[in-house]
Amino acid sequence: MLRSTLASTLARCLLLTAPLIPAGASYAGAMPAAPSVASIDAPQLAGLGKLPVGVQSISMVSPRQPDLALMVKSGGNEFVSDRTLRVHLWYPAKGPVTPSAGYAAMVPAMGSAKPGASFEVAAVAGRDAAPAAGARYPLVLISHGFGGWGTMMSYLAESLASKGYVVAAIDHADQSFTDGATFGLSFGSVMLLRSRDQRFVIDTLLQRAASKDDAIGAIIDAKSVGLIGYSMGGFGALASAGAGYDKASASFKGIPEPALLPLTFGSPQAAPAALNALVLIAPWGGQVANRAWSPASLAAVRAPTLIISGDQDDIVDYKDGVSWLFAGLSGTRRHMLVYQNARHNIAGNPTPAAAADFGAREYFDEPVWRRDRLMAINQHFIGAFLDQHLKGDRSMAKYLDLSPVRANDAAWPLPFGSSSGAAFGTGSGTSAAYWPGFQRRWAVGLEMHRREPGK
Repeated sequence: MLRSTLASTLARCLLLTAPLIPAGASYAGAMPAAPSVASIDAPQLAGLGKLPVGVQSISMVSPRQPDLALMVKSGGNEFVSDRTLRVHLWYPAKGPVTPSAGYAAMVPAMGSAKPGASFEVAAVAGRDAAPAAGARYPLVLISHGFGGWGTMMSYLAESLASKGYVVAAIDHADQSFTDGATFGLSFGSVMLLRSRDQRFVIDTLLQRAASKDDAIGAIIDAKSVGLIGYSMGGFGALASAGAGYDKASASFKGIPEPALLPLTFGSPQAAPAALNALVLIAPWGGQVANRAWSPASLAAVRAPTLIISGDQDDIVDYKDGVSWLFAGLSGTRRHMLVYQNARHNIAGNPTPAAAADFGAREYFDEPVWRRDRLMAINQHFIGAFLDQHLKGDRSMAKYLDLSPVRANDAAWPLPFGSSSGAAFGTGSGTSAAYWPGFQRRWAVGLEMHRREPGK
């Protein structure tokens, strides 16, 4: 049975997922303010590509998964149950498409029995549009944070699908809670199920790719898979990529050992063979008090990795948590994009008008950064990273292997009185010492760190 220490150990982890405000730009045929549409000051690779986008929502049943709530309810007599997951799929569609009505969600009511207010985020994808035939595209899985929902990063999913990816996002359906005991059950379940959910959905979709009669499966490239995890999604993604948990970690006190063991370092479960790109946005589990991995387990990850974090993130501890993860992933080439003066809420969709009180605003927003700016920068760098490692596009390296490390130190000199207008830096000529893909004077407040395997 879960011990009470779990709730107290994890008490600071209530704010582990957050959407952001959209660009407010228009897109032909779409509802206004679809967040996948980049604003005029967005970096070069942000926004939508050339392909029409379709979206489907399906259910998958993962059999015999750990169920802590059932274990408590049954007095320990029952421990597993079949787990139903709702999965949203975005994909290149046979165009043209009619945009769907949007993505419905509810403001999370963390710690309350009352449901939050409902809201909707605009879409450019066509609901149940026919997939484009004739080509296969890399598969990218998106996994949200604690208390989040599957469409909370639709700005990124639609952008990737329009550029030639099949994107799947899981509704993990985290259990609600009203007190310390139910919080412990909910968060403990997340720790046991995030990686299991990710692996199950990837395996299921790769099986579909083997069927000639499956319209979605027929456009999935089963040899090229990427995994994006935000916060607790990043916690699970590291395990899915081969970093088994340290069973001696304080994070797992009270977790039944039989359920934990398959996820621990040294277990026979390997990362999916086709996993060639890993994106961790504000990943949980590196902070000293809840350090979930050993150095040896982190070093086992082989997929090229992009970490994105705010340097003021006090939920996952940038200095001693995220930076420790970045240093520890020594078995692979990795990048770390840092938002200076950003906290934890750097990953998701528009802040809804329904987030009217300060508690809701603190859940969704950042104190300093414009939300559309965060989304556009995420689209830019994640798109470049996936294109490089899932599509083999070596030209994307110039957008990632950046010098100087601090964007504020970059230089693009021009004569007094002249202007570069809306032109993007190219990494040559007068912008040779500037970050490629950004307009002059607009690459500020960012850092890009890079390490090679073995370092």
